[in-house]
Amino acid sequence: QVQLVESGGGLVQAGGSLRLSCAASERTFSNYAMAWFRQAPGKEREFVAAISWSGSRTYYSDSVKGRFTISRDNAKNTVYLQMNSLKPEDTAIYYCAADLTFYRGTYTSTAAHEYDYWGQGTQVTVYS
Repeated sequence: QVQLVESGGGLVQAGGSLRLSCAASERTFSNYAMAWFRQAPGKEREFVAAISWSGSRTYYSDSVKGRFTISRDNAKNTVYLQMNSLKPEDTAIYYCAADLTFYRGTYTSTAAHEYDYWGQGTQVTVYS
């Protein structure tokens, strides 16, 4: 069964850092765009960052630009989200997602509904 498994979440003080990982169960994910989304209590799921299959293109929401970095290691079927200078408003469940629409395509979506596979999420809590 195709799976995406996130890890690396936790409790961190404001200003601190965390690195999230998303491990894919199948090598096929290395050929597709991947992304991170997050959902805070009482709020809708929102886009955080996305990366093309090759890693050559990355996209960020304005709220995390300059603080978060998305990357991938296709040899390990893993996508990462390095989060620095964390703020209490970054507190949310973070989800990894895969868009299997375009094989090795250049288009990288920032829309949740265009992503086909989702992980179970990992909790990030930032306290002040």
